[in-house]
Amino acid sequence: MMHTAVGWHIEMEFMEDDQHTRAAALVRLPDGSEVRAHGRASRHNVDANQPRVGEEIAGARALNELAMHLLTKAHEEIDQASGRTSHPIHV
Repeated sequence: MMHTAVGWHIEMEFMEDDQHTRAAALVRLPDGSEVRAHGRASRHNVDANQPRVGEEIAGARALNELAMHLLTKAHEEIDQASGRTSHPIHV
């Protein structure tokens, strides 16, 4: 039997100028903790100005960092509960 216990909402914010896009990602977990991450993208001066592309790259990098933070958090919780070092969780 499968139960869905919780859903997560991830917030993304972007800050941009002519050459750079920064993304900030935030997820609030059911235990009350928050995990934050950041990503960046830079436009080469010969590339067309496409803000959406910068957002996609910076956003993907922020989400990738967020995933790594969540994996680290999971490892720490496994280690605390088991009293031993957990096996690597592969992405």
